[in-house]
Amino acid sequence: MAITIIPVTPNFAAEVGDVDLTRALSGEDFEAIRQAFWKYAVLIFPQQQLTTDQQLAFSGRWGAVENERTLDPKATPTRYSGAFSDISNLAIDGKIWGEDSRQRMYKAGNKLWHTDSSFKRLPSLCSLLYSETVVPIGGHTEFADQRAAYDALPAAMKKKLEGLVAEHWIATSRRRSGFHDFNEDEQKRLPPVPQLLVRTIPQNKRKSLFVASHAGRIWGMPDDEGRALIDELLAHVTQRQFVYTHRWRPNELVMWDNRCTMHRGTDFDDLRWVRVMRRVTISDVANSCEQEGVPLPEPMPVC
Repeated sequence: MAITIIPVTPNFAAEVGDVDLTRALSGEDFEAIRQAFWKYAVLIFPQQQLTTDQQLAFSGRWGAVENERTLDPKATPTRYSGAFSDISNLAIDGKIWGEDSRQRMYKAGNKLWHTDSSFKRLPSLCSLLYSETVVPIGGHTEFADQRAAYDALPAAMKKKLEGLVAEHWIATSRRRSGFHDFNEDEQKRLPPVPQLLVRTIPQNKRKSLFVASHAGRIWGMPDDEGRALIDELLAHVTQRQFVYTHRWRPNELVMWDNRCTMHRGTDFDDLRWVRVMRRVTISDVANSCEQEGVPLPEPMPVC
């Protein structure tokens, strides 16, 4: 039986049925999923009983797996290391984290609109998040289509954004969510990086905004003017007509294109309900500036 693709909207987010990700996919089936992904940018695979090895095997077909975690594992140990990021509310002992947990305080930034790993020199192609246990109330994930948002911009704004480069820095988003506690190792490994404000997706040639809460300044603009432009674009992209809200079910894999979507988690009672999820992140092939042939600018002074 052929794989079934059911769009949520004509061009953004789709559910994928008649596929078992616990088994190695044929080249034909994987290509059908690839083409759907380039079109819809968010794919949902319900009813998948995936082990870590099976999730990693499917994820690895999309590219190189990120293995470096943002937080120092010595300072903040988690239940996973290497290929997996723990998107749960559990401490390393398997119990719900405490109110003042460093993980909890850091992950509060996930409630801001962002795209995974844009704060790294080599950003992400896509993320694949698997749910084992979901909460009964809240805990949704919202996705915003930056391609459609770019298409809807006035021509004058499109022209203004041509070639502009933004500074992405994990400290920018975490400061906005109240986290200032990066240690020396984390600060050294994660300096600010340049990323284009508008990029082209090679597989479908669509132009897309590439903005996120990690973006704080724009090269060649005064800081307040650059910040205002970034905030204006964030508000534009996250208008309701560009947003899909995903309500999680147990044993479900959701993957999204970090090059042309933003996402954020919504609130739930994380000191009461257990949520167990794990994510694999796939690296892009190069920095967004390098992919578009834009010279990398000299670093701005850190502030």
